[in-house]
Amino acid sequence: MEKSATLNLRVNPTLKKDAESVLGRLGIPMSTAVDMFLNQIVLVGGIPFSVTLPNAPKSIDMTNMDEDQIHAKIQRGYESYKAGRTQNAADAFNRFRESHS
Repeated sequence: MEKSATLNLRVNPTLKKDAESVLGRLGIPMSTAVDMFLNQIVLVGGIPFSVTLPNAPKSIDMTNMDEDQIHAKIQRGYESYKAGRTQNAADAFNRFRESHS
């Protein structure tokens, strides 16, 4: 099939870089991956994967908590913060990426 249409889109630069890294390891150019995605949409008649919200663990799902339970969890979090039981989020995410790549 002739490729003559242009697709311009804006994406998060970090997401693009991370996706290019994965695709590079697979030997698939980004344009081919997008082409594959669009072909799957046509073949299945929709998004080719489930689009759902993740189920939060019951221990943190506030939709199933009353006001007292929510306040208790917030208080415990605040007490942990005051006690110094915290991590820098950027460092934690970097360690996670290093251990899972």
